Amino acid sequence: MVNITDFQKIGIGLVGFGTFFNLMGIMLMFDKGLLAIGNLMFLAGLTMIIGLERTMRFFFQRHKLKGTAFFMGGILVVLFGYPVIGMAVESYGFLSLFGGFIPTIVGFARGIPGLNLIFAIPFVNRLATKVENSKSMV
Repeated sequence: MVNITDFQKIGIGLVGFGTFFNLMGIMLMFDKGLLAIGNLMFLAGLTMIIGLERTMRFFFQRHKLKGTAFFMGGILVVLFGYPVIGMAVESYGFLSLFGGFIPTIVGFARGIPGLNLIFAIPFVNRLATKVENSKSMV
């Protein structure tokens, strides 16, 4: 079993709440406040989960600089009060940065008892198989 420190537990909570606040901000017509809080909580949680040094190494790898610029730029645009444009820019950066993890996430989700029923639907199954077999989404 993997040992999780207290900082990592707090980080998981922050990432979860950040994702929740971002989803609520999108559902409530791109509410600036919720999106800004969600973005900050997500970044703080990610930093607490993997540590400051690893976070810096992840975001500032040479081949990920464009994704990092778009992701951080989108967060700044949201903080400056233009949530629709900021989320569009941030979404592109997010897919550039984390798109390589999507096949792994789909493979993991297929093994979750409740979600495997969704993956039994023929259209979803074909799409998930295509995504899972790809090397990277971006």
